[in-house]
Amino acid sequence: MPTRLKKPSFLATCVALVRSIAHAFWMVVTVVPWALVVLMTAPLLSSNQIYWLCAGWLRLAVTGGTVILGIQNRVTGYENLPTEVNGQAILLVKHQSTWETFSMPTLMPHPLAFVFKRELLYVPFFGWAMARMDMIHIDRRKRSQAFAKVVEQGQRLLAQGTWVIMFPEGTRIERGQVGTYKTGGTKLAIETGAPVIPIAVTSAKCWPRKAFIKYPGVVDVVIGQPIPSAGRAPDEMMQQVQTWIESEMRRLDPQAYAV
Repeated sequence: MPTRLKKPSFLATCVALVRSIAHAFWMVVTVVPWALVVLMTAPLLSSNQIYWLCAGWLRLAVTGGTVILGIQNRVTGYENLPTEVNGQAILLVKHQSTWETFSMPTLMPHPLAFVFKRELLYVPFFGWAMARMDMIHIDRRKRSQAFAKVVEQGQRLLAQGTWVIMFPEGTRIERGQVGTYKTGGTKLAIETGAPVIPIAVTSAKCWPRKAFIKYPGVVDVVIGQPIPSAGRAPDEMMQQVQTWIESEMRRLDPQAYAV
């Protein structure tokens, strides 16, 4: 079981609440005009240009998180990313909060294609703009068709130099907890021949799962060495991914885990 985490003081919580309200306001007032620009200019732009235009708003959200909330990213392991222009990669990322969803496109040197549930496309402004991006949105109710779509679109995106990013636990996980690592990412890697790159993220230290109040601090993003997919079995490969990520999580955030 996780150890007891020290709760912030009442004053710290009040300050964090005010800062969280300010950041939420910042995101709302910036996403609406930004999304409208995306919707109006999308027919004139390439998919790559649309991606970086949308990533511009994510950078605003993350910068706002740093200035307003006091959250900073500390990244290690950039040397483990492909350096070739069309180098392929499937990023499998620990998922604790919305923070890494916003941060990863701002931290990575290549365009990313998220695999996500199609319901997000109906979120006003944010989802409407996301629908103009070349991503992989799936209907989770149609499991076999969904994976076939992931493979088909994943092959196309990887071939053009876009990295695919997935959260193998499928949903945000409480700090100090381990979710069920699903093999969709390793299956895609084996189907396409792309390597998997595991990434550990300690975002819940500052932005707890499903919480409105965020706290200042440092979020560690650790990029692991690429794991080749040739000749591998999905379950065995995902076990290697899980072992590395969870070992890193315990190293980076030991107070959240049992001794």
